[in-house]
Amino acid sequence: MVTAVETLAKLAVKAADDKKAENILVMDISKLSVIADYFIVCHGNNERQVQAIVNEIRDQAHKNGYTVRGIEGAEQGRWVLVDLKDVVVHVFHREERDFYNIERLWSDAPIVTLTGQV
Repeated sequence: MVTAVETLAKLAVKAADDKKAENILVMDISKLSVIADYFIVCHGNNERQVQAIVNEIRDQAHKNGYTVRGIEGAEQGRWVLVDLKDVVVHVFHREERDFYNIERLWSDAPIVTLTGQV
């Protein structure tokens, strides 16, 4: 059975993919943190693409009745955090992703594959 949080995570992954986000990674942090259930990490190759990915995630969340609690860093387009409450999306510029290597910081989190329809 697919939970509401999984559905939201799938929606964010699909929105990022629709804007050609690269190396989309979904980490289940539910047992490691109270921040969220999932971290989604992806990157774009330039600031404009990062902003397009973020805008699509925001638009699809709103369109499907989800609340976007906040977006940080969108103006610079280097590392943008999209807070969807139980799902937090990190959209990086490729260079920033390589530098910060957030996947390493959360290496205890299992990587999950979300399949099926949104």
